Amino acid sequence: MHAEAVVRKPLVTGGKTVHDVTEDICIRVEQAPAKSWYAAMAVSLALLGYGAYAVFTLVWEGIGSWGLNKTVGWAWDITNFVWWVGIGHAGTLISAILLLFRQRWRMSINRAAEAMTIFAVICALQFPLLHMGRPWIGAIWALPLPNTYGSLWVNFNSPLLWDVFAISTYFSVSLVFWYIGLVPDFATIRDRATGLSKKIYGTLALGWDGAAKTWSRYETVALVLAGLATPLVLSVHTIVSFDFATSVIPGWHTTIFPPYFVAGAIFSGFAMVLTLMIVTRRVYKLEDYITIEHISLMNIIIMVTGSIVGVAYITELFIAWYSGVEGEQYAFFNRALGPYWWAYASMMTCNVISPQLFWFKKIRTSIAATFVISIIVNIGMWFERFVIIVTSLHRDFLPSSWAMFYPTWVDVGVYIFTFGLFFTCFFAFAKFFPVINMAEVKSIIKATGEKKK
Repeated sequence: MHAEAVVRKPLVTGGKTVHDVTEDICIRVEQAPAKSWYAAMAVSLALLGYGAYAVFTLVWEGIGSWGLNKTVGWAWDITNFVWWVGIGHAGTLISAILLLFRQRWRMSINRAAEAMTIFAVICALQFPLLHMGRPWIGAIWALPLPNTYGSLWVNFNSPLLWDVFAISTYFSVSLVFWYIGLVPDFATIRDRATGLSKKIYGTLALGWDGAAKTWSRYETVALVLAGLATPLVLSVHTIVSFDFATSVIPGWHTTIFPPYFVAGAIFSGFAMVLTLMIVTRRVYKLEDYITIEHISLMNIIIMVTGSIVGVAYITELFIAWYSGVEGEQYAFFNRALGPYWWAYASMMTCNVISPQLFWFKKIRTSIAATFVISIIVNIGMWFERFVIIVTSLHRDFLPSSWAMFYPTWVDVGVYIFTFGLFFTCFFAFAKFFPVINMAEVKSIIKATGEKKK
């Protein structure tokens, strides 16, 4: 028997039953990959291969192969690091905060969003490691470990060390949260599988038996992890913003950075979730599970966070003027009208203007428009980090040291490497793991399902 919700549209359409959910999701794991999957994976592996060559060149020749100079000591490396960390924010927000607020519409998208978070953080990790030049020697010194060199410790006052603690904690909690959510679905696939697949998924299922006590413990752990993850959503990008806000460089030394960075991270993260889910929805024929309603609600979040980011941009300009500090005023004048004006204009267009189109319901519920705008938003968020970092450094207090930054093929290649790594991981996840949380979606079938005709 099905009951239709009278307050809101059904979250799962097509009159799906519990059996239908199992069949629709498990079949993608059990069947051989489609030709489109092989094509996408081939492109991703090609990007990964080209990027790996750039990484090899970087490690072999050193950081000098990047386009950095004596004035611009940070550029594409830290820009890409912050960009990838920001993209990783949406997964935990959807899984943790929306779980605590009992938002049921998250159930169809949380699995892929959590996976995206983990892969994005792995990509972000590549940049500080590679920036060490010899990570096999230097990486250990980023950790406060006892050593035989006397009182040789990391600088606990450095926000760069805070990054290590914050991001490693965030990654650990997100990974556990993601895996715990997968356990019931692994058990479902285990019970349908045979041979080696049955052993593999049986091992991953951790002996799940579906008993009432097991479900009770599962839900308790999910709530505990959601409670732990919620402050991490706010703290991680706050601490990343301290890399800049705790300095004295004009354009960086501002107290608005923590909320500004958090809003921007959620903004870019939701945009990437939409980009991936729209493609997954089409390729895997999941239109009944990821509906227009899901897309519309995510677009509203993008619209709100985009507006917050826009207010932050305006506030920065006002505070620079109101401060009366010439260096601060020039930093923002140089951003808007200096040699990198095109990057600033791209940032404002992509991040402030494009999300406002979602005020119109016709655009907010359009798949094509949403897909295009989600990509535009992440292009704009990359330019935001580039503008903050490079334009604040390339013209300092001494005009004789002013310089421009020009990326080399190694800069671009390392960035391409992270794209190849990200999409290779995501395509593998989409093939071998259930891309939608079957256990949670089944819990809303009776409340939202429509009667089959």
